[in-house]
Amino acid sequence: MHMGGFDNVRFLILIPWVLWASLAPAQPASKTWKTLDELSPEELHRLDLRDDTPRDAEIPYLPAEPYPFAPPYTAEELGYLAFDLDTPRPRFSHLWLSTVQTMTADGYILSTNKNVTSILYLPTDWPALMRVAPGQAYMRAVQQFTHPPEAAGRQDLWLEYRTDQTFTKKQDLYRYTPSLRRIRRQPPPRRGDRLPNTAFTFDDLQGRDPWEFSWTVLGTDVLYHTIRFPTTRPTMTLSRPDGSFYEQETTQLKMMGADYPAYRSDGGVDCYVVEARPRSDWLPTYDCSKLLYWMDKAMFCPLRMEQYDQEGNLAMVAERLERHEYPEDGRLGYTGLIFLFWRTDLDLLTVAVHDYHQKMDWRAEQRQTYFSPEFLRREWFLSPYKTQANVADPEQFYLRPLLYADKFPAQRRIVLSPLVSARIAAQEAAGRVVFEVHP
Repeated sequence: MHMGGFDNVRFLILIPWVLWASLAPAQPASKTWKTLDELSPEELHRLDLRDDTPRDAEIPYLPAEPYPFAPPYTAEELGYLAFDLDTPRPRFSHLWLSTVQTMTADGYILSTNKNVTSILYLPTDWPALMRVAPGQAYMRAVQQFTHPPEAAGRQDLWLEYRTDQTFTKKQDLYRYTPSLRRIRRQPPPRRGDRLPNTAFTFDDLQGRDPWEFSWTVLGTDVLYHTIRFPTTRPTMTLSRPDGSFYEQETTQLKMMGADYPAYRSDGGVDCYVVEARPRSDWLPTYDCSKLLYWMDKAMFCPLRMEQYDQEGNLAMVAERLERHEYPEDGRLGYTGLIFLFWRTDLDLLTVAVHDYHQKMDWRAEQRQTYFSPEFLRREWFLSPYKTQANVADPEQFYLRPLLYADKFPAQRRIVLSPLVSARIAAQEAAGRVVFEVHP
């Protein structure tokens, strides 16, 4: 692919707001975002803007108000509520099928990984999880790969731990490789490092503990788009827990699923916009300077997340499509269908699709057998099914997220290369991802 004169030199420009306004799909003509001083008394009534709030008597870095809190919400409490739904896996024991694909800036699908993952939560509810003793494993997962062919049969076992300032290890990872017929313990991951051939980091995958950040409410906004499909992909293939497949019309997928009760009349979703900054006493060398979350006001689901580098420039955008697989569980029955991560500096896209999340009530003997390193060498797959949700053609890949450069300009600095800017302009004009441009 031709990259013009930009192969080896990085050029940076600040994207003009007028350009991005012209690139966006149809949006309401009126301004959708509000800073705190623009909120109505009714909107402010649901927020507690105090800097100092009461602390828990036993664990002083937790809020004193019992979870799941009640309005008015502090910024910190909004962060804790978003953590319920922050990770790609819901907080109940389950089994899923997933496909993870990464596409490079020049239109090459770098990797396609398919796996079956089984999750065991101990304990099974978030209030109890917050009070697990530091150093104790609260989640175990067995990930079994079915694609690509050279990785078929590879299996990973994760043990994830409750941490604090004294116990900082997040995970133990054991890996079984059929060609070696050995189980090897892997080195602990660096939380800010991108996983191989992906746009996301370990923390993006596992989620971030809310007590490690300082939280601030920036205001509110209305989202009309998260994951966007190209015009070249009218349907996608998904599977059910019984292994059968069905074609899903992509135009019918909504941000929070079909039965979300709080859609606006124009289809938008009202959101709080909250800033999270790593606390120096918890994360003194964290790789990003801040995170911004757009979380819906009804379920507190983080529909959009932006990550900023140490210079304060936008480094990554993550968005999702949700669905209500378990309505009987209320807000905790929402599960992520599609997650998209975009590294703006590399113009690197990674998507993860989870066909379903099948609740599992693992019996005592299953817990002991399946979720241990020795199980991996047996090469028993816990589900016989395989996902077909992958993108086969680069031109059918998901669109890069919108940037909304006019929103919260005091808190958001968007710096892109001319080449990435040109690709985005071409994408918005074509309705699909475009790779070869000449800025």
